[in-house]
Amino acid sequence: MKVAVLGGGVIGVTSAYYLAKAGHEVTVIERQPGPALETSFANAGEISPGYASPWAGPGIPAKAVKWLLMEHAPLILRPKLDAATIGWLLSILRNCTEARYALNKSRMVRLAEYSRDLLIALRADTGIAYDERSRGTLQLFRTQAQMDGIGKDVEVLKSYGVPYEVLDAAGCAKAEPGLANALEPIVGGLRLPNDETGDCFKFTNALAELARGLGVEFQFDTSIAGLRKEGDRIAAVRTSRGEVAADAFLVAMGSYSPALPIGDAAGAPESTVMDETHKVAITRLGDRIRVGGMAEISGFNNDLHPRRRRTLEHSMQSLFPGAGDAGAASFWSGLRPMTPDGTPVVGGTRIGNLYLNTGHGTLGWTMACGSGQVIADVISGAPCAIDTRDLAISRYSN
Repeated sequence: MKVAVLGGGVIGVTSAYYLAKAGHEVTVIERQPGPALETSFANAGEISPGYASPWAGPGIPAKAVKWLLMEHAPLILRPKLDAATIGWLLSILRNCTEARYALNKSRMVRLAEYSRDLLIALRADTGIAYDERSRGTLQLFRTQAQMDGIGKDVEVLKSYGVPYEVLDAAGCAKAEPGLANALEPIVGGLRLPNDETGDCFKFTNALAELARGLGVEFQFDTSIAGLRKEGDRIAAVRTSRGEVAADAFLVAMGSYSPALPIGDAAGAPESTVMDETHKVAITRLGDRIRVGGMAEISGFNNDLHPRRRRTLEHSMQSLFPGAGDAGAASFWSGLRPMTPDGTPVVGGTRIGNLYLNTGHGTLGWTMACGSGQVIADVISGAPCAIDTRDLAISRYSN
């Protein structure tokens, strides 16, 4: 079967790789001059299945009001008051219940755990390298209230058999020695020892080369104008270079993140530390530190306000003072495709040969391999290793 993949980020490239492995003829269409030059370019670098959680949850509306008054806020609201944004925000609010949070998190952890297992297998099969480290992830709590609120997440971890450790302040410093120099108090943390980190940009480019070896064609510098429909199926995708016909079409079209060169290696994080207060992830990537976080609801807007950088630097320097040279950092933002329930949309649509693999929010890197394999199975008509019935767009029709 000939498959056109629309989008060359980590989701599009992993999908193309697994589709080619399944024997399909694959073409990837991407408007940038190479893979992973938008959202996948400089994410936080963490591969943390156990921390896969929707933003919508109990207490979030009240927290959002509090965040509006914080100097270093994890969420910034500058929404466009159009019907689509208002509808999306209302849907977010509907998902801020305990029942929906538990359901949505269970979906996300299921896909993320599967994805991590596939990434391990891919690394073993191909030797792919991307500054990977397998030293766990530490979610760091600055207040006792944050520490006391982890019960529901721990229950989900238990139900999926995910190893975890609840640590006090001394245990956090033992896991991440650099925290011994922290300038602000730490109450404790939740550590997932099986989590990994890695450079998503390096991974996606390396996997694209492997995909080429399987016959995947990449059309870069090619913008997508739309889809041409004939009857109840898609006949072709219209691009800046003309139409591309295929048997099936996969839409995979999609953080603030400074990359800090390491100064004091002994004081730098060993893997990933998640600052729960500011929703900032601090990740070791080879000889670099990447600090990523904060969400801004502001439509299709990549503007970077200096205040956002100050928040990232505050989180980094208060926990790992002197570990990185903030003055040498680059400052970047990317758009995140976020669904109201946090779970990505992976599966078919009402149009017989049109498929979706998008909406991963901040977890595209964590879920990439699993999502790529799932959509390859769906398009191929092959059985999936995990339950995927509640991942498709049809779940919103209920």
